[in-house]
Amino acid sequence: MKSATLVGSGMEYPIGKILCIGRNYADHIRELGNEPPEAPVIFMKPASSVIGDGGTIVIPSYSKDCHHEAELAILIGKEGRDIPREQALEHIAGYGVAIDLTLRDVQAELKKKGLPWDIAKGFDTACPLSGFVPPAQVSDPQDLQIRLTVNDETRQDGSTSLMIHTVRDIISHMSGIFTLEPGDVILTGTPAGVSAIISGDRLVAEIPGVARLHVSVR
Repeated sequence: MKSATLVGSGMEYPIGKILCIGRNYADHIRELGNEPPEAPVIFMKPASSVIGDGGTIVIPSYSKDCHHEAELAILIGKEGRDIPREQALEHIAGYGVAIDLTLRDVQAELKKKGLPWDIAKGFDTACPLSGFVPPAQVSDPQDLQIRLTVNDETRQDGSTSLMIHTVRDIISHMSGIFTLEPGDVILTGTPAGVSAIISGDRLVAEIPGVARLHVSVR
């Protein structure tokens, strides 16, 4: 079973649901040529897709176009259903950084056919995930920088201030659909700059003051 670690406390949470938000940054929506959504776009990854710091990404043989998407990750520490927006942050156990890997060619083909695209998002190693810092270390989750480099070249450099749906909004909205439980992880969307990765690449995703995540591609 995969677990999420709360840095400095020794606490570990068995990972439950990994709930993800798509199209949450306007510049990323534009770069992919998508329409802005009226409500948050939600998809899920299985816990089996998680790898930790120092892990290795394995791109499935059925794809030739795997993209990185660096994101602020939230670890839920308190159960809740229909959580009011004003109480949303009380349910957070920690903040971290994640890379939402997407098989863009597979996703595009499945979308074209009107089919679910789980296999483009949920394959083994599709969710590199850092440890989490306690909420007290993050004064404002809407004022964080998200950066990602590939082979020391900057690919993504954005701010959570540009989110369409804030952390409070995301938690409140998702809890109206799914009961949020301790160990659930929420990925909050990615800023612009997503691009393809290939075998031999080295990726570093970082949210300064929160977490840093190193992974490589086999």
